[in-house]
Amino acid sequence: MFQLEVIAVLLVGYLLGSIPFAVILAKRGGVDVYAVGSGNPGATNVLRYVGKGLGRIVFALDFLKGLIATWWFQVEFLVASPEDPEFLGLWGMVAAVIGHSFPVFARFRGGKGVATTMGALLGVMPTAMAVGLLVWVGLFFSLRYVSLASIAFGISLPITVFFGELLSEGEGRYVKVAFAAILGVWILIRHQSNLTRLLAGEEDKFSSSSKNSRKPPPSSVIRSP
Repeated sequence: MFQLEVIAVLLVGYLLGSIPFAVILAKRGGVDVYAVGSGNPGATNVLRYVGKGLGRIVFALDFLKGLIATWWFQVEFLVASPEDPEFLGLWGMVAAVIGHSFPVFARFRGGKGVATTMGALLGVMPTAMAVGLLVWVGLFFSLRYVSLASIAFGISLPITVFFGELLSEGEGRYVKVAFAAILGVWILIRHQSNLTRLLAGEEDKFSSSSKNSRKPPPSSVIRSP
């Protein structure tokens, strides 16, 4: 029975993660998000080239799909009470992040998974999410590099969870550390090109001023029939 629960959580988590909100909302705004900026279908690219409002909505929706993937199975009218909801939540988190990175609904061309990771962490490791968010906010507002803030966020996860688990007892207490380490490494891998540009001094800083907002090139504009 427990194996079936894991399979169900993995499947639902992956499908939730696969919903390409950045692609959908950018298209509604008349822009092909794959053809602008970094080509990454994420909230930052949408915010830069489609608009702040849609960019924030994309972030919120990506965050929510990660959160939902970690607790939907605890809703009583959907399924019977699971045997180990915490363990299932960890697998739901991983599945949602993989779905976001390789979405079946967008030809497996996905984003980097930071917003989805944040949402999932709120469901299963809220302390790690809070510390990671503080790290992200601190670096972003001091240096204005979204990618650097995201990389530091990923690195902070296993460190925070490790020290938190030192205070706990019982077998398997480092399972969360392993999952957090997997997420941290995954975020680093997904930001490999950004890291290369950061080291070369070529990474773009984020600017919220209207005079520095970017217009999508004509080739990326989706015209109505």
